[in-house]
Amino acid sequence: MTDIIKELEDRGYIEQLTHEKEMRELFQKESVTFYLGIDPTADSMHIGHFVALMVASRLQKAGHKPIILMGGGTASIGDPSGKTDMRKMITRETIDKNVEALKKQAERFVSFEGDNAAIIVNNADWLLNLNYIDFMRDIGTLFSVNKMLAAECYKARLETGLTFFEMGYMLMQSYDFLYLHDKYNCKMEIGGNDQWSNIIGGVELIRKIGAEDSYGLTFKLLTTAEGKKMGKTEKGALWLNPERTSPYEFYQYWRNIGDTEVKKVLSLLTFLPDEEVERLSSLKDENINEAKRVAAYEITKLIHGEEAAKKAEETAKALFEGSGSLENMPTTKIDEVNISLADAIVKTEIAPSKGQAKKLIEQGGITLNDEKITDINYTLSEKDFKEGYAIIKKGKKVYHKLEK
Repeated sequence: MTDIIKELEDRGYIEQLTHEKEMRELFQKESVTFYLGIDPTADSMHIGHFVALMVASRLQKAGHKPIILMGGGTASIGDPSGKTDMRKMITRETIDKNVEALKKQAERFVSFEGDNAAIIVNNADWLLNLNYIDFMRDIGTLFSVNKMLAAECYKARLETGLTFFEMGYMLMQSYDFLYLHDKYNCKMEIGGNDQWSNIIGGVELIRKIGAEDSYGLTFKLLTTAEGKKMGKTEKGALWLNPERTSPYEFYQYWRNIGDTEVKKVLSLLTFLPDEEVERLSSLKDENINEAKRVAAYEITKLIHGEEAAKKAEETAKALFEGSGSLENMPTTKIDEVNISLADAIVKTEIAPSKGQAKKLIEQGGITLNDEKITDINYTLSEKDFKEGYAIIKKGKKVYHKLEK
């Protein structure tokens, strides 16, 4: 079998490994069942899940078997990792609805056919009916509170307040790995680097009960050159659901990444060959825009399909190069033409509030049909909708079409 661990390493995915020597040998000699856990805290995955899905896809293409675990049970607690406050409680009904939505998104990345066909499981099936006393006797006694509190996911919360409820999350996630190990011969858990402590918990739990074939792998989180998480937009997270983030907005996010982020994005979020990644990321000055265009197209194609990627690219060409179609630009329909520009900006979500909209106008950051507007009381009229629509632009890169 191919040395997939080395391939992942060469592409820049891997952050940490447990039992590295044994893991490398194992993955070269047999097909390994591994799992990726996704908590259904929303009805869509966001870009943070994208790297995880790419790792799962690459492992499967190399002959290994994925289990996609939907955290219908663990979502009832909420992972404290990276959070300054306890997560908002979610109803069982909402969790179940989110699980079904996330399953459909996961199916774009893993195959359910062949010898190493993926399976999707929901940990609500075994966690919700656990007997608390039995669980704590069998599992809780194998965890050291001192060691848990030293873990980053808990240590960062000690000053702001960590509930006993949240401390149970590591036990639940560790038990998931044990359950999948026993039922499906699952030998490895993968996750983002913020999951390292939880993954270690599962690996060690399995080994404490006598097995020696549990492993963990974490991959790098997608960050900018400044170390900030990528995928944050004016509207919030960059979602994989086209109803939350349109294919055009999704495309434009990647088209506008920084020059220093091109190689990382091409390496982690596309299946382009290594040689092509190197060629594109080595382009300089204006030529680097070609690499960004390729990245935006390839990533949008993976998430939304080739047709949506082509339409997004055409829209971008129409806006920035004067060719192509405006058909797929983010669009908002309005009932009343005579609306203030500030209200229109809020309606299109270019700005979150009327106050911020007026500030943008006053500072010269807004153009209407290519004409800069600085009057905070400007009201749109029929003359602004000569072809049935008006285009509001913020800065150089954010466009939105108003249709009457």
